[in-house]
Amino acid sequence: MAQKLHAGIHEDLLTYALESAVKDRQADQWQVKLGPLESSEHSEFLARHVYWLVKRELDSVGADDEQRRARQIELANRLIQFLIDEDGGVHDRSDRVSESGQLVLEAAVPKPALGEVVPFPRPHIPLRRTSLLVNGRRDVQMASAIQHEIPSADRIDLICAIALHSGIRLFQDQLKARIAQGAVCRVITSVYTGSTERRALDLLVGLGAKVKVSYETDRTRLHAKAWLFHRNGGLHTAYVGSSNLTHWAQIDGLEWNVRASAADSPEIINRFEATFDQYWEEPEFEDYLPDRDGGRLETALSAAGKRKQGFESESFLPLLISVSPKPHQVMALEALQAERDHGHNRNLVVAATGTGKTWIAAFDFKRLYRDRTARSLLFVAHRQEILEQSRGVFQLVLGEPGFGELLVAGQRPSEGRFVFASVQSLRNQIEAIEAESYDAVVVDEFHHAAADSYRRLLTHLKPRILLGLTATPERADGQSVLDWFDDRIAWESRLWDALDHGLLCPFHYFGINDGTDLSTISFKRGRYVSSELENVLTGNDMRAKLVFEAVRKYVAGPGQMRALGFCAGVRHARFMAQRFTSFGCKSIALDAETPGPERRAARSKLRNGEIQAIFTVDLFNEGVDIPEVDTLLMLRPTESATVFLQQLGRGLRWADGKRVLTVLDFVSQSSKEYRYEIRYRAMLGGTRKQVR
Repeated sequence: MAQKLHAGIHEDLLTYALESAVKDRQADQWQVKLGPLESSEHSEFLARHVYWLVKRELDSVGADDEQRRARQIELANRLIQFLIDEDGGVHDRSDRVSESGQLVLEAAVPKPALGEVVPFPRPHIPLRRTSLLVNGRRDVQMASAIQHEIPSADRIDLICAIALHSGIRLFQDQLKARIAQGAVCRVITSVYTGSTERRALDLLVGLGAKVKVSYETDRTRLHAKAWLFHRNGGLHTAYVGSSNLTHWAQIDGLEWNVRASAADSPEIINRFEATFDQYWEEPEFEDYLPDRDGGRLETALSAAGKRKQGFESESFLPLLISVSPKPHQVMALEALQAERDHGHNRNLVVAATGTGKTWIAAFDFKRLYRDRTARSLLFVAHRQEILEQSRGVFQLVLGEPGFGELLVAGQRPSEGRFVFASVQSLRNQIEAIEAESYDAVVVDEFHHAAADSYRRLLTHLKPRILLGLTATPERADGQSVLDWFDDRIAWESRLWDALDHGLLCPFHYFGINDGTDLSTISFKRGRYVSSELENVLTGNDMRAKLVFEAVRKYVAGPGQMRALGFCAGVRHARFMAQRFTSFGCKSIALDAETPGPERRAARSKLRNGEIQAIFTVDLFNEGVDIPEVDTLLMLRPTESATVFLQQLGRGLRWADGKRVLTVLDFVSQSSKEYRYEIRYRAMLGGTRKQVR
C-alpha cells in the first residue's frame, strides 16, 4: 500500500511502502534520518505492526455476524498454525482459538454453606481496555468505577496525598467484604496541608487495610493519587490521575483519571507495582496503628494545617520545641548502635549536606547520656558559626537551653564538661587536656582530620566514643580519613540518596560557557594558583555582565532571588558585589575577615529580601545554614568534590515557599589537568567513565 512521508518527527517501522516514500522524498532533496531498531525493541515494533495488519484484515471480513465470526476465527487459527509450524515448540495446537467464539468471564470455587455462587460485579470498563474518566455527566464516575473494580481484586494498593472519611465511605462496603475474603489492601497517604482525617485512617485500619503515613510537615513529596487492582489471573488494572480519596474528587469534581490495563499497557502496571513497593519500604512512610499512633497523627495534622494557614500560635510552640529524629536519622542512629554492639566505638557518619548530621550527633549523645555511657562531651569544628549552631541543636534535642559551653574566639568554658570548641582554640593546649577527659568526642566535617591540627588532637584524646561527621570522606589530596575508623563507614547517605528521599530541595543545574580562558593559569598540586585565578576573574566586566544575563535568563524573578556567589578571592567577591549592585541587584561581599556581627546582618538581609546576593570566598562552604537561598552562582572552578558538594549544599535545604534551587555553574576553558567530571560525580555518583 502506498504511503506518504510527512515532515516532522517519526517513529515508524520501515516497511517496503515507507522505504519507497523515503526514496521519493530524498529525490526531492529532503533530508530523512534513519536509525537502527534497538534489539530490546525488535519484538515490540514487529508485533505491533503485525497486530494492526491482522486487525485490519479481520475487520474487513464481510457476511453476517455468525459467518463473520467463524471466518475471523479461521483466519486467526491459520496464523497461529503458521507460528506453530515455524517456532519449533514455543506454541502448540492448544493455543488455537475455539470455534465457539466465547470469552471466559469468571471462575469461582463454590462454598456449600453459601449455596449458589454469587457472580462478581464486573468493572464498567473491559479489563483489557485503557480509558480516560473525566467525571462528566454522561461518563462513568470515578467512585462507581472503583466500586466495581474492588470485588474482583486480590490485592488493592492505594496511594493518595489526602484521605477523608467521606471518600472512604464510598468504598467501605466493598473493601470490607473483599478484605474479609482474603484480599490484601495497602494504603499510603500523608499529612499534607493537614487535610487527611484521623477517622479516615482509623476506618481503613478497622476494615483490615494496612496503612502507612508520611508525617513530614515542612513539605511533602507525595502528590500522587492512584489505585492498583492486582488480580491473580493477570488482568490487573490501575487508575492514575487527580482524584484524592474525598467524596468531591470521586463524584462531583472535574477530575481526570486514566484507567490502564495490564493487557493493554503492561509497562505502566509494572512501573506502578515497582514504585509502590519501593515507597512501601521507604522509612518516610511509617506504619499507622490507631491506638499507638493516633495522637502523633493528630499533632502532625495540626502542625501541617497551621503551616498552610501561615501562622504559628502560642499553643503551637511546644510542637517546635519537642523534637524527634526523622526516619533517615533513626536509621543512622540504629546503625551506630549496631556498630557499638559489635565493639566498634569509633564510627563515621557520611550524610549529605542538609540532611542533619548535627541532629544525628545530638540524638546519639542524648541516648549515650541517658544510658550513662557518656557523661561529658567535646564537639569540635573549625568555625564559630558552626559551633554556635551545633550547640543550639544539642540544646533543642536535650531539652536543656543552657547546655554546652563555647571554646572559641576568646570565650572560655567555666565547667568544661560539655564543650563546643574550635580546632584553632584547642591547638595550643592539646597536651594540657587529659587524654580521657571526654567520654564522647564528635568531630564535625571530619574530612579535615588529615590536617595536622586535627591529627594531633585525635591522636592525643582517648574517648570512649568517637563520632565523625562528614558529607564526603574523599579528599582532593587523596588522603583517607577512614583509618580512624578501621576503614569502615557506620552509615552513609549521599546527595543522590537524600534527593531521592526528598530530604533535600531538588535543583536545576546549568553549566554555562563564560568564554574565559584559564588554560594559561598555573595549575599546581591539583588546583589553580589562587592569585593568578583571581587576577583573571577580577575586573572582567564582560564576564560579570554574562553572569548577570544568565541570572535574568534562568532565575525566575531575579529581584526576589536569594543568591550566594562563590568567588576566587576577596577582590573578586567585592568586584562582583559592586557590579551586581550597579546592575540593580543589591549585593554584599563577605570574607573570613568580615566581623561576625556584619556577617550575621548580611545573612539576615538576604533572608528578608533586603539584598538579593552575597558574594563570598571560603566562608559559606560549610556549616552555616541559610535555607532561603534559592540560587547559587559558581564563579570559580572548584577542584575539590568535597568543596563543590558543600557549596551546593548551601542551597539544598528546604524553606517555606521554596520549590527548587537554581545552580549556575560558569564553565571556562580550563587547564588540561583540571577535571570537570569531579563535580558531576559528586552530584550523580558513578565512575568517571559513567559520568562522561
